[in-house]
Amino acid sequence: MDIYDLARTVQRTRKAKGLTQEGLAKRAGISRPLLANLETGRLGELGVTKLLRILHVLGLDLRLTELNLSRPTLDDLRATEEGEVS
Repeated sequence: MDIYDLARTVQRTRKAKGLTQEGLAKRAGISRPLLANLETGRLGELGVTKLLRILHVLGLDLRLTELNLSRPTLDDLRATEEGEVS
């Protein structure tokens, strides 16, 4: 996952929950322009605390796994089947 995947997930989930950028930003305690920059992938640094607040409001979490460049994981294969990975 890179910043663009994260951006698409945040934006897609925000819209699915019927939240505006302003609404999500307010609930997460961040500025709307910062959220807009995240959603467009133009944000260089966000900080873990702010990212976790955004994900919490959206009902998402951040999971760490070992990097595996040789074979896809089961989650990767499922995501491909669901059309989430390009």
